[in-house]
Amino acid sequence: MSGFDVGNRLKQMRLSRDLSQRELAKRAGVTNSTISLIEQNSVSPSVSSLKKILDAMPVSISEFFAGESISQKQVFYRSSELTEIGDNTLSWKLVGARRPNRSMSIIHEHYPPGADTGQEMLEHEGEEGGVIIAGTIEIQVGDDIQQLEAGDAYYFDSRLPHRFRNMGTSECVIVSANTPPSFSDGGDEQHHA
Repeated sequence: MSGFDVGNRLKQMRLSRDLSQRELAKRAGVTNSTISLIEQNSVSPSVSSLKKILDAMPVSISEFFAGESISQKQVFYRSSELTEIGDNTLSWKLVGARRPNRSMSIIHEHYPPGADTGQEMLEHEGEEGGVIIAGTIEIQVGDDIQQLEAGDAYYFDSRLPHRFRNMGTSECVIVSANTPPSFSDGGDEQHHA
């Protein structure tokens, strides 16, 4: 999340909702020290941990990273204009994060060797799919675990618990989409809290 002050942004959003660190931690099912360390930028949360904390407010990941500004209906996006919503290990670049009334999320994902979405499985409303562009990825959906390679694809109900891990020795690149945009409408995931 280079160049983005995750700790300060989390603190700002928490305070704007009149939540103490203790209350947010309780709602998110994490320890007070976890919230404190993230706000001090002493630790960088995994995607699943950050999502769990934001769902407890509720705030979407794209709203968290997009800031306050809403863009006009932009059509084309240069690589530098994509919004990074990953953690310090994996990179998820969201297309059109600030687009008003977005009805899907398109994400350019990069998983270096050893990258993992986190021990805690992801779950959210909607469907998601993607195509592996380079490398290999292990995807777990429910009890089913598959290794996919470049050219392979996936499509599943996002309400099923899922996890992505790069167990290989080279970077894995995926282009994915999900609908409704799970990274813009965080209010539907209270069952995580």
